[in-house]
Amino acid sequence: MARLRQLASDTVLYGISTVVSRFLNYLLVPFYTKFFDPAAYGIIGLIYGAMIFLNVLFTFGMESTYLRYGAEEADRKRVYTQLQSLVFWASLILGALFFVGSPIVKPLISLETDSFHLYEMMIGIIVLDAWSVIPFAQLRLERKALWFMILRVSNVLINVGLNLYLVVQKGMGLEAVLISNAVASLVTTLAVWALNTPKLTLRLESDFIKKSLTFGLPYIPAGLGYAINEVLDRFLINAMSPADIEKMYGLGVTAEQLTGIYNACYKLGIFMMLFIQMFRMAWQPFYMSHHKDEQAKSMFSKSFLAINGVAALLVLGIGFFKAEIAAIRIPYLDAYLIGEVYWSGLSIVPYLLIAYWFQLWYTHLTAGIVLAEKTSILPKATLIGAGVTLVANVILLPFYGLNGAAWATLLSYGTMAYYMLYQSSKYYPVVYPWKSMTALIIGVLTLFVLF
Repeated sequence: MARLRQLASDTVLYGISTVVSRFLNYLLVPFYTKFFDPAAYGIIGLIYGAMIFLNVLFTFGMESTYLRYGAEEADRKRVYTQLQSLVFWASLILGALFFVGSPIVKPLISLETDSFHLYEMMIGIIVLDAWSVIPFAQLRLERKALWFMILRVSNVLINVGLNLYLVVQKGMGLEAVLISNAVASLVTTLAVWALNTPKLTLRLESDFIKKSLTFGLPYIPAGLGYAINEVLDRFLINAMSPADIEKMYGLGVTAEQLTGIYNACYKLGIFMMLFIQMFRMAWQPFYMSHHKDEQAKSMFSKSFLAINGVAALLVLGIGFFKAEIAAIRIPYLDAYLIGEVYWSGLSIVPYLLIAYWFQLWYTHLTAGIVLAEKTSILPKATLIGAGVTLVANVILLPFYGLNGAAWATLLSYGTMAYYMLYQSSKYYPVVYPWKSMTALIIGVLTLFVLF
C-alpha cells in the first residue's frame, strides 16, 4: 500500500502542473472560438496536428530511453550528456530538412498562401521543444516536481498572455498564435537548460548510442501511430469532398469550417486527457522503479481497477452535460467555453471520451511490454490502431461526417487496448479485471446511445 500511496502522491504532484497548465492553455479555446471563425480555427488545428507528428520524429523516443537508462544514479550524468547531445544535433538536422521541404509539407496543412511565415515558426517551435525533452525527463527522474510545475505553468502563462495581447491589443491574426508559442518555448527551454546545465558534445559513444536507438526508435512508429489516432481525422475532414459536405451539412459549409468545429468540440475531452496525462507522468517512473517488488503485479491490478473507476465518472459526467459545459460563460471575455457557432459538433464528445478511456487502458498495459523489454510490440500496436483509424475514417466520414470521425477514433483505441492486453498477458501476465471493465464501458456507451 505504501507504494500505491507513492504513486498517488506523484500523480497529484505532476497532476497539479498538468492540470494548471492544461487548464490555462484551454482558456485559449473560448478565446480562439470567439476571435477566429471555424475556417481559421481549422488551420490552427492542422498546424498543431502537424506539430504532434513532427515532435515524434524530432525526439525519436529519447525521453523514454533516458528514463530507462538514466534510472541508475551512477550512470545518469553520462547518459544525460549523450542523449541530450544526440537530440540536439539530430533536431537541428531535421529542422533544416523540413525547411528545405516546405513546398511539400505546406499544402498538407493549408498553408500554400502563408504570408506570415507560420510554417517556419512551427519548425522553430518543434526544435526548441525537442531540446527541452531530456532536461524535463531529468526533472521527473529526480522527482523535482516543483521545478517541473513552475516551468510548465510558466510556459503556458507566457503563451496565453501573449495570445491575448497580440490578438486583442495588436489586432494580429493567426501569426499571433505561433509567435506566442515560439516565445514561450524559447523561454522554457533556456530555463530548463539552466537548471540542468547541459554539456553538449560531438563525441557520442557509439555502443551506447546504438543501444539507446535500439530501445528508443520503436517509439517512433508508436508515436506516429498515436499522432495518427489523435489528429489524422482533422486532415481527412479537411480533405472531404464538397459533394459529401453539402449532402450532410448543406450549402456554404467548407472543409476548413468542419475541421474547426471538430477541433473545438474535440477539446471537451481535455478533462479525460488531463487524467491520462497525470497518470502517465507518475506511472512510468513508478513501474520502472518498483517492478521488482514482491507485490508488484498485485499493485498493477489494483491501480488498473482504481483508474477505471475514475474514468467512468469522468466519461459519464462530461458526456451527459457536454452542452451545459460548452455553454459556460467566461468572465471578462464575454464568450462561451466553446463558441456557439461550434456547438453543432458536440455530438462527437461521448464517443471521444470512451476512446480516451481505452487510451488509458493502453497507457497502463504498456508497463508490461516495457518491463519485458518487448518494445518492438509498441509500433505494432499503434500501427494496427493507425490502420483502423485510416480505414474507419475513409469508410465512415462520407456517410456520417464528424460523428464518423469520432467513431473511428473509438474503434482505433479500443483495438489498441485489447491488442496490448493480449500481448501484455503473454510477456508480463497480470490478473486484470478486464471482463468487468469491458462490461462497464459497454454499459456507459449504451447509455449514450439510448439517451
